Amino acid sequence: MKKKLVMIGNGMAGVRTVEEILKRNASLFEITIIGDEPYPNYNRIMLSNVLQGKTTVSEININDWNWYQENHINLLTGEKAIKINRAEKNVITDKGKTIEYDELILATGSSAFILPIPGSDLEGVIGFRTIDDTEKMMETAKHYKKAIVIGGGLLGLEAARGLIDRGMEVHVVHLLPTLMEQQLDAAAANLLRKDLEAQGMKFLMEKQTAEIVGENRVKGLKFTDGTSVECDLVVMAVGIRPNVAIAREAGLDVNRAVIVNDYMVTSDPSIFAVGECAEHNGIAYGLVAPLYEQGIALADCITGRESKGYQGSILSTQLKVAGCDLFSGGKIHEDENTEAIIVHDQFAKVYKKILVTDNKIVGIVLYGDASDGNRLFNMLKKQADISEYTSSSVLSKSGQDDELDMVASMSADDTVCGCNGVTKGAIVHSILEQGLSTFEEVKGCTKAGASCGKCKPLVEGILAHTLGDSFDASIQKTGMCSCTTLTRDEVVAQIKEKQLRSPKEVRMVLDFASEEGCSKCRPALNYYMRMLFPEEYEDDKASRFVNEKMEGNIQKDGTFSIIPRMYGGTTTAEDLVKIGEVAKKYNVPLVKITGASRIGLYGVKKEDVPHVWEDLGMRSGYAYSKSLRNVKSCVGSRFCRFGTQDSLGLGIKLEQELEMVDTPHKMKMGVTGCPRNCAEVLTKDFGVICVENGYQLYIGGNGGTEVRECDSLTTVKTEEEVITMAKAYVQYYRENANYGERTAPWVERMGIETVKETLLNARNMKQFVSRFEKAKTTYEEAWSAVLNDETKREMYEVIKG
Repeated sequence: MKKKLVMIGNGMAGVRTVEEILKRNASLFEITIIGDEPYPNYNRIMLSNVLQGKTTVSEININDWNWYQENHINLLTGEKAIKINRAEKNVITDKGKTIEYDELILATGSSAFILPIPGSDLEGVIGFRTIDDTEKMMETAKHYKKAIVIGGGLLGLEAARGLIDRGMEVHVVHLLPTLMEQQLDAAAANLLRKDLEAQGMKFLMEKQTAEIVGENRVKGLKFTDGTSVECDLVVMAVGIRPNVAIAREAGLDVNRAVIVNDYMVTSDPSIFAVGECAEHNGIAYGLVAPLYEQGIALADCITGRESKGYQGSILSTQLKVAGCDLFSGGKIHEDENTEAIIVHDQFAKVYKKILVTDNKIVGIVLYGDASDGNRLFNMLKKQADISEYTSSSVLSKSGQDDELDMVASMSADDTVCGCNGVTKGAIVHSILEQGLSTFEEVKGCTKAGASCGKCKPLVEGILAHTLGDSFDASIQKTGMCSCTTLTRDEVVAQIKEKQLRSPKEVRMVLDFASEEGCSKCRPALNYYMRMLFPEEYEDDKASRFVNEKMEGNIQKDGTFSIIPRMYGGTTTAEDLVKIGEVAKKYNVPLVKITGASRIGLYGVKKEDVPHVWEDLGMRSGYAYSKSLRNVKSCVGSRFCRFGTQDSLGLGIKLEQELEMVDTPHKMKMGVTGCPRNCAEVLTKDFGVICVENGYQLYIGGNGGTEVRECDSLTTVKTEEEVITMAKAYVQYYRENANYGERTAPWVERMGIETVKETLLNARNMKQFVSRFEKAKTTYEEAWSAVLNDETKREMYEVIKG
């Protein structure tokens, strides 16, 4: 007869423990899990990505409802355990259920700590801990514009970044003079602050909150120094408090958290504790890697497997905020027993500090380039002797032999991927059992590297060590993103063959490592679906980059530039007046003629963007999008004595015929009235040189950091032929380029002769044009819908949210 195992808590640490128990002996227990949230097990550390708009709530599940059923687990959600009767060995829930147990696991986690100050109970004051917290923050951002995050630690900065992405003006209030003081020293913290300020984050340092002001809803904060600040939302990110009330009431030994031994056993031998609610050797851990290590130790103990138990953890930290690459582990400050190896490149914004005691690494702080974080952290955990290293060789990447030695010294239980709790042993087992030979295959099978991807070098090192001479680094296949081993062409082919109709369906059917996708594949799949099925697929605005969602380019200070369409750089007196009135109304700090001969409004506040567009009533210049940005032209034969054709008129026609339609990357075109090339068309994606007897067409140019001169395509006689060829070329590019690939590398990859042969085939050209015009119709219909006042208001609300 099976023993009855009951677990209070349905979070990451607890369910990971159950997974490990099932691996060891799936028939040992009849399992019941009690969870007070109405969701299956989800990845709590991905909530910041949900808030930042990188993924959705529905896509962060670790184990879905089917997993519980398949493993015969009785899951009670939305139900809270309120009492443990140790003598009778049962648990009482708030819905009146009595659940008997032979073994009980406490995995109750923790709650956000809310400062006990006046006003902390006002509406609009929340923590950042759960899906419900995250959804409240996202909903608040739709209706309010000013947020305060109290706490400049890891969670606070991630919350602040997400609220900025949601359109809010955000101040971070921090008690101390530097950010993330538990993980960074002053030098690294200052670099972090500068980078975050450049993203629009504002800081109120060395401030202690005295009171939250408001009647029913929060209106602002008052500080102990007498200053104050207005706000509509307060997010508390000042720490967590272990949920131990039920354990304390049951008479278990509790300090800050439930006290456990090396085998995660509490003061009652039939009750265990794991995760944030457990205290081991005086420490309650809050990061996922040690909690997974605890789960392994508990699973060994409860299934009767011999082990050394849990020995504590050395912590490491990474930040999930765009543009900030940091890693820290162990000590962060020098003392009389340590020596520091420091490199600080202020120009490159790179800072590296290694703390050493007795020729062993005891601390790591990396900012700007954290690629060596895992390597150095493993040296720290193994207490590797570095006496034979030079300072530069410790700080820089090791050679292949050194990396293999490091991998060989790792035990099977060592964590390789902290985000997903994947050990070296799990990776080696998968390599041998599944015949894996590439990083992408390992990632797809084990999820190692499927989140932040920073453990990729270590995973490849394990591959090389495990496979030996059969490992070939040169054949490591690169998928379209880190979630899959499939290339762009393979994904598109599978979408067509299997008739997949949504990005989520693509990720599930094609076994992407991350069901929620990543910042690379989400917009790519959205593009591929709309390109393949223009009349059926509904554009997913949430998967687009912020510039496209906001219809403006985000600037370094968090404001936006608004650029209306001006065909060929031409405008009217009425539009000029309207632009001037809007600029004055919204206090736009800079009005500028752009390099594409348009008028740009720079420094528009995010909350004003939809209102600016509404007041302008003009079509967007698509200066932010992956589509045709503009067609640059000279005045041509209309005014210039050298002009051979009406280049201005042709440029306007091209822009009107090709605008709006999404392409794999931005496109720029040019038409010049004579071979003097005043419009600089030979470094455009599509260029036209007007000559006496017609129009010379050029493709694949780029005027960016890597300049590429166009290749000659053909010469045609009429404007209609120019426009037809341009449509065919754009559609050919749309259907065959990787998302994010400009035409210059695409033409080189395809081969100019292949491109010319394909486009100059009359049958191909006709089909390309037909498919382009069908796609263009769907974009025009979408724009027409926007002209309806009610629809427009709804669109602006979506943009604001």
